[in-house]
Formats: sequence, C-alpha cells, structure tokens
Amino acid sequence: MSGRYHYTSPLNTSADISEEQGHSAYPCRCQPALKSRMDLDVVNMFVIAGGTLAIPILAFVASFLLWPSALIRIYYWYWRRTLGMQVRYVHHEDYQFCYSFRGRPGQRPSILMLHGFSAHKDMWLSVVKFLPKNLHLICVDMPGHEGTTRSSLDDLSIDGQVKRIHQFVECLKLNKKPFHLVGTSMGGHVAGVYAAYYPSDVCSLSLVCPAGLQCSSDNQFIQRLRELQKSAAMEKIPLIPSTPEEMSEMLQLCSYVRFKVPQQLLQGLVDVRIPHNNFYRKLFLEITSEKSRYCLHQNMGKIKVPTQIIWGKQDQVLDVSGADVLAKSIANCQVELLENCGHSVVMERPRKTAKLIVDFFASLYNTDNKKLD
Repeated sequence: MSGRYHYTSPLNTSADISEEQGHSAYPCRCQPALKSRMDLDVVNMFVIAGGTLAIPILAFVASFLLWPSALIRIYYWYWRRTLGMQVRYVHHEDYQFCYSFRGRPGQRPSILMLHGFSAHKDMWLSVVKFLPKNLHLICVDMPGHEGTTRSSLDDLSIDGQVKRIHQFVECLKLNKKPFHLVGTSMGGHVAGVYAAYYPSDVCSLSLVCPAGLQCSSDNQFIQRLRELQKSAAMEKIPLIPSTPEEMSEMLQLCSYVRFKVPQQLLQGLVDVRIPHNNFYRKLFLEITSEKSRYCLHQNMGKIKVPTQIIWGKQDQVLDVSGADVLAKSIANCQVELLENCGHSVVMERPRKTAKLIVDFFASLYNTDNKKLD
C-alpha cells in the first residue's frame, strides 16, 4: 500500500512548533503514535474504497461466469431503457402479443419491424440506435417468440404468422393509416406476404435478406438441409444450436465478420435458447414445408408498394440472388447489396441498415433525413 500512496500530514512537526514559539525542540512521545494511527486510517480508507469498487466488479465477473444468460437479459433491458424503447402487451381474444415501441403516430408513417427465426424484438435495438427519435417505431415478438403467446394449436406456417401479425396491427389500430413494414429473414418472408395480402395496410416495404424465394441453384446451407431431411436427422439443424460449439458455428454461418465471442457468452446464448429449441425445431419444419417454403415467391407479384431490398453479398444462409428475383417481380423496387456482409445484416451492419431505411423513407415521404453519424 505504501508503495502506491504517499500521505503528507497537514500537522506541523514539533520542531516547527518550537521554532514558531521561540523555544528549543523537545521530543514528544505522542507524535509517533499519532502518525501511526493516521497512516492506519489512510490505509483503512483505501481498503474500504477498494472493497466498495470491487463488489460490483466481482458481481459482474460472477454473473458472467455463473449466470451469463441472466447477464444477457439485463443487457437487453438496459439497452431498451437507454434507447427509450418501452415494452407493452396487447391481446387479441386470449392471444398475447409483446412489443416495444418508441415515439407516437404522427404525420409520417409508423414503422413496424419483424424479426427473424428464433430471435426477438430486441434484435432491432442495434438498428434503432441509429434511427431518428422522431419516428414512431414498433418492434413485435413474432408468434411463439419471447413474450408473445406460444400455443401448440397455433398455425406457425407463413400464412398463419401473417394472420397473427394482422391481428396485432388491428389491436393497435396501426392500420388506421398505412405504415412502413420492415422484416428480416423469416420476418422478411412474413412482411412480404403481408404486403401482398393486406395492400391497404402498407405504404412501403423494406425486406432484409428475406426467406421464401426460389433461386436457380441451392447454396451449401440449403443442400445441407436437404441432406438432413433425407436422413431424418433434423435435430441437427444448424440454426438451432444446443452447445457452445454449435452456437459458434451458427454465428460463423450467419455472419461474414468473424466475431470473437468468449466461451462463457456462447454458453449464455445457448442457455437462453435451449428451453425453446423444441419450439424452434417445430417452427423451422413448418416454415420450410412445402406449404410455406416459397410463399413469398408465390405472392411477390402482388406487392404493389414501393419496396426496398437489402442483402449481404456474402449471405451463406439465403442466397443473394434472391434480391434479383424480387427486383424482377416488383415494379417499384430498389436493391441495396452490402459488401463484406453475411445473413445477419442487422447485427453486422446496423448503422448502414438504419441509414438505408431512413434514406428510402425520406425519398418517399419528403422527410427530413437526420444525419446518421
């Protein structure tokens, strides 16, 4: 302790006092004891201060090592608060929808955002961070995900999910005025079909690497899925990890950027997902069934609103050629292809995604485009 801290007493020494009073200095037996006691007080002060600082640090380390899944939940809670996103619930009969929102409906269209397979409403927070605060944003948990009802009787097909999202829209009366709809991956599949089924609800559309399209050739991921289907080994679906190693493989599959994720965090991500893996497996088999697999492809010609396509050029899950398929079938369509970006566009390029959405939004509605620096 003495090597790091130097303490200078504000008290005068006995010699100083004697010189001031004009007397010779006499040794005082009480002074060594006083100095020793004061040095001890200083040491105690630093020990107490160090201990006070160590408690939250140790608590964080313990949480990271022992309860990483709890830390992940706290992280999302804190991020929502920081960005001003509030969580609410709404019911359609006995069915509950959970959503987060920021802002209020105004002259500009509201923005409804649909997340991808096995994700949740908070996946959009990285994009919300870069969106202007004067926009009315709504992020909903898709059917069976997070805070939205999960029922064994629910229709998890793309058509079934579209109907559920329409129920949610009507519960909020969001379609009193046409809104801008955004969806990624499975959420993009649902968003595109929604725009085809309910054209009066939607004024414009942003699809981020949407599923549901039939491309000229299968990529390695699709080929692997077909092999799993033939061997009846669907418990090994790459998008449903059950170990930290499988989680790491899934992140590499979905991302072009190679994130260095600590083992404990990988374990936390797995711990959060494992209780839901049976549901995810059931959902995956439903949305890749013959009924749902190409639902967007079959209905894309019905989409009449201005549409924006955002896709990562290095997407290993859904081939980037799907962007061209949509562009040829939707009359008012613009395509944005992102270099050095995989399937997880929202995670890898949140700032760019937000800017593209805002630029597209501004071009349609003459909205002041806030600089996204």
